[in-house]
Amino acid sequence: MSNFVFYDFETTSSNKQWGQIIEVGAILVDDQLNELDRFDSRCRLSTGIIPEAMSLIVSNTSPKKLKETNLSHYEMVKQLVDKLKSWGKVTFIGWNNIEFDQIFLRNTLFQNLHYPFTSTTNGNKEGDLLNLARAANLYYPNTLKNAINKKGNLEYKLDTMAPLNGIEHAAHTAIGDCGATLEIARIIKKKAPSVWDSSLLTSNKEESLKIIKNEKLFCANEFYYGKVVPFVQTFVCQHPVYQWPKTFDLKHDPNIYMNMPIQVLKEELKKTPKVLRTCRHNKHPIVMNPSYIDHFEEYKMIGINKLKERADIVKKNKKFTEKVEVILRDEAQEKAETQSQEDLFEEESLYNFPPAEDNKILPGFHEEDWDKKLSYLEKFKDKRFHYFGKKLLYLEKPDLLPKEDYDEIHGTIIKRVLSTTDNRKWNTIPRTYKEIDDLRAKFEKSKEKDKLKMLEEINVYVEELEKFYSRA
Repeated sequence: MSNFVFYDFETTSSNKQWGQIIEVGAILVDDQLNELDRFDSRCRLSTGIIPEAMSLIVSNTSPKKLKETNLSHYEMVKQLVDKLKSWGKVTFIGWNNIEFDQIFLRNTLFQNLHYPFTSTTNGNKEGDLLNLARAANLYYPNTLKNAINKKGNLEYKLDTMAPLNGIEHAAHTAIGDCGATLEIARIIKKKAPSVWDSSLLTSNKEESLKIIKNEKLFCANEFYYGKVVPFVQTFVCQHPVYQWPKTFDLKHDPNIYMNMPIQVLKEELKKTPKVLRTCRHNKHPIVMNPSYIDHFEEYKMIGINKLKERADIVKKNKKFTEKVEVILRDEAQEKAETQSQEDLFEEESLYNFPPAEDNKILPGFHEEDWDKKLSYLEKFKDKRFHYFGKKLLYLEKPDLLPKEDYDEIHGTIIKRVLSTTDNRKWNTIPRTYKEIDDLRAKFEKSKEKDKLKMLEEINVYVEELEKFYSRA
């Protein structure tokens, strides 16, 4: 069994392409979840980054903290990369990390000239404890204690779950959230061991896909409208464009759909409840044995034997699979034709993959002395690496940049942060002033004095940033 890394970030924004990580927490544990090592670091705000007021309030990051931290963002990221390399092959785990932290990390590594997919390649795997916690309570009710929200649904927020489950929690600090996530994992491993063990089998997308394709039928859960909903499914095909596994929900009688003309089938598949589900193999689905149908009344009434018969019908009908593939391909093409064709900024182009040889020479950039890094950029074929490399020099050693490059980067940053256009993808100073005004009205109404005090500190800080950029 491999070791695990529990990790968490505090950031300036929820925007995964344009925000900045300001605090990193990571804890290395063995396969029995005993701590072996940890990494805890904070960095200063980079030039060109305007923090969102609410992000600073949530993470309890005062302007004073941002100013007093000497470590640069580039240095912190490099230290993190070096630490992860020293830990070897691991399974990364966080809380809602696959939808947030993982993507933030990939963009951060990409923009700092490190290989971006380190958490899911070269023997590394990644799982999401939020998925696991929901599954644990579904298959083993009351494994975890949860608050109930206004709609009567279980809450899955670390800051409320930790105290309810007897966990001391420094909420909204990166290392504090890591520790709380680790403690919840220990509870699940002890109280719902079969869910824990199953989750380890799907933390790699290739292994996950193999299980989904090869099992005659299986249980997997989805989360929507605030509820965790189980489905007993069987594999139909991979989406011909997006490659996600498409599955048939076995609460439906497949005989109704197998011989439908393709146009009729296309309309039927749009109806709810959905006959076809999407089981995203790269999002750490928790795949369980169909024997758990006794927990789920809809499927229990059908019975395991009938469900197996239905699965056989779906798997043996190749013509049905072919019709589904045609329908999915047509839908994807229609969607592509209606999507915006606007050009992406370099910061948004993570999934436009560079030449493989460029990835191989990325580490060399960080090994060079600063006065040699600019010439090292000429080795890269992908011009985005030239852009990011020069931007790193601008942030770290501006005196080493040619004046033309410095002026271009500097001018772009000034225009971005001072922009008064509402629909900018990055955060701006005018947008932050509006956010502060909106939050002030909200906190005054709810009489949250501590948040109002911090909000005023943030407002003063943003005024300082505005003066700095306006002078520049």
